[in-house]
Amino acid sequence: MGETPQIRSRFSQIPGGIWALGFVSLLMDTSSEMIHALLPVYLVTALGASVLAVGLIEGIAEATASITKVFSGALSDWLGKRKFLVVLGYGLAAVTKPVFPLAQTVGWVVAARFVDRVGKGIRGAPRDALMADIAPAHLRGASFGLRQSLDTVGAFLGPAIAIGLMALSSNDFHLTFWAAVVPAFLALGLLVFWVREPPRPEGLRRVRMPFSRAELARLGPPFWTIAAIAAAATLARFSEAFLVLKAQAVGVPILWIPLVLVLMNIVYALSAYPAGALSDRIDRRGVLAIGLVLLIAADVVLATTASWAGTAAGIALWGLHMGFTQGVFATLVADAAPPELRATAFGIFNLLSGIALLAASVLAGALWDMAGPAATFGAGAGLTALALGALVWVRRPAAKARP
Repeated sequence: MGETPQIRSRFSQIPGGIWALGFVSLLMDTSSEMIHALLPVYLVTALGASVLAVGLIEGIAEATASITKVFSGALSDWLGKRKFLVVLGYGLAAVTKPVFPLAQTVGWVVAARFVDRVGKGIRGAPRDALMADIAPAHLRGASFGLRQSLDTVGAFLGPAIAIGLMALSSNDFHLTFWAAVVPAFLALGLLVFWVREPPRPEGLRRVRMPFSRAELARLGPPFWTIAAIAAAATLARFSEAFLVLKAQAVGVPILWIPLVLVLMNIVYALSAYPAGALSDRIDRRGVLAIGLVLLIAADVVLATTASWAGTAAGIALWGLHMGFTQGVFATLVADAAPPELRATAFGIFNLLSGIALLAASVLAGALWDMAGPAATFGAGAGLTALALGALVWVRRPAAKARP
């Protein structure tokens, strides 16, 4: 009973800029997912694209975002500015949204997706660094958890709105795509007018060459340890597409398969803030360890179940794992990196995680084809156990916030 006032107090202490960035993420994610949930079908049925072309478009888009994140983080540290790049990134994403309903050819969609992902890459690392600059050290976990929760709400709200609009409009793609323009520009307006970048602390060192050996060494062992553990954990957590395949394998009707990701994202959204707030009160590595144990449990359940209920339980555990790890990893990066190199650190962290996720998904796909779902999820549990062992073995208290 005594927890409620504490939770309310923490909510009230979180700076307005963090709330604003959280709702910017929610609105932009809602807009993007309203389009992305329908885009593959639209490309194939309305524009006559092949499935191969759809795969190439998505692959190029995501690779572009991962690569851009690294350079935008370094640029942010070199400039000593965050908000300009965050606005530029969200602005590029917003201006591409009207292209989708206007596109007459696949080429226009490719261009729009490319620019949209460049925007995502530009904003990612500077936004996380800006959050670390705004959030007080004792509320950093709660702040990153709150933004992660709001972002994830957008991830399932967007497809839900798209489904509703398609049902009401007799499958009018253009109407749904035009509706997605509204939250995108609301997000941009909220960012421009409500988020203020704090002044640069006096005496903070200027970064001249973020990728030089000397600057990378300044990131320090705590950062590189966290990055390595995150990469190892990501190798064990392959794409959520395999959750969809598992649902199909146990006989869930195609009509209900989209609910797999809805369930995961609801659990993720509900758990990310409490997990972040908890990480402000205890050793962050402890919260991260809980998250890895939850992934092992999810993998074991998904490897052994043949029922709908068991699959739903495994997917819910997967969502809990995401809530207990993703925001906490970001908080640990903010804790470990020197303030003047935070954006560079987030860029490198995101790149390494992206490469690990790509490798994990390729390996999981090959294993699925050769040995089936049980072996795939079983291997995931084994790799997660190794990552958990590495986390427990590392005694360096990277979880403690820098003053």
